[in-house]
Amino acid sequence: MADLHIVDDLRQLPAAWDELLAQQVGATPFMRRAYLQALQAGGSAVAATGWQAAFALLMQGQVLQAAAPLWIKGHSWGEYVFDQAWARAYAAQGLRYYPKGVLAVPFAPVPGSRLLAQDAVARAQLLQGLTQFAAQAGLSGLHLLFGDAADARAAREQGWVAREQPQFHWQRDPNWRGYEDFLASLRRDKRKKLLQERRQVRDAGVTVRVLQGEAIGAADWAFFERCYANTYAVRGQQAYLAPGFFAECGVDWLLFIAEQGGEPIAASLLACDGGDGRDGTPTGARRRVLWGRHWGCVRELPFVHFELCYHAPIEWAMAQGIERFEGGAQGEHKMARGLLPVATQSWHWLADAGFADALQRFGEQEQAAVAAYEAELAARSPFR
Repeated sequence: MADLHIVDDLRQLPAAWDELLAQQVGATPFMRRAYLQALQAGGSAVAATGWQAAFALLMQGQVLQAAAPLWIKGHSWGEYVFDQAWARAYAAQGLRYYPKGVLAVPFAPVPGSRLLAQDAVARAQLLQGLTQFAAQAGLSGLHLLFGDAADARAAREQGWVAREQPQFHWQRDPNWRGYEDFLASLRRDKRKKLLQERRQVRDAGVTVRVLQGEAIGAADWAFFERCYANTYAVRGQQAYLAPGFFAECGVDWLLFIAEQGGEPIAASLLACDGGDGRDGTPTGARRRVLWGRHWGCVRELPFVHFELCYHAPIEWAMAQGIERFEGGAQGEHKMARGLLPVATQSWHWLADAGFADALQRFGEQEQAAVAAYEAELAARSPFR
């Protein structure tokens, strides 16, 4: 019989974690052991910041059958699925919403596998064990964020409630041979606007350098971290990810740096799985995908944000044979730059029976509204 083990020190995660991840259809580098360990080791996701690790390992003897990244939280920041209204509803009834449990990658709204498992049976056992642990630990509920199709099936079968929200992704058309073909596929008004944006950036004397992996030097990382921190500082907030994290987390990063007059002024950071194993992803789990992650600047100029976050990455993706570019959460403005809405899901379980019933009704009503919104977005495609 399999036993559930809870690990709070991520240095104790077994190497089998990555081996199991490699078997998942929705594997991403953000679920790799090195990435998760770096979040904790650098102080980004620790109890002091409201992310207490309680990773679940379902063991059959010495064999890892299933695993999940569970975090016990006292707030809802850094999740990108918004449930603060639920917390207020709990408080109005004299109940505690926190602590709660989230099955997620902190600060990364990237769809992918969350319930790593050898098969569907092990995944179901893992989810059952997690709900039992949550009840024993006094958690108000569990929230599986940005899971994949296998996660969704397991959660649905156990009565969890789904929420859906669109992200914006670029998908390569197999008929496109190069960037010019992508441009030609856009509606005339969208293509004209896109080219005007890029021309205005060039006319301002801005050039873009692209660096990948080990080519990103210490000075480049220092500048990017300055930009990243500034994005939060202008809103009076502290950056989620600690200095040094990006260079140490084991991801194959792609860095776009905008320069004007020989001085760097802005940067965007994307994660890359180019199918060549540079990010350490085992062969069976490799895909040709870019993930837009972070952006920042020290000097604001019109359209530089669009250049670094959408235009230049798509042009690079076309040249490198990338199949998909996930632009991240939120932002209808991405559609005019060639990214289309894609549904992402989260799944929720509440321990309180009364609130669980209310959540079911809420989920049905919200889904109807989201479906109408997604249909509206689909009608506004930038493509011909």
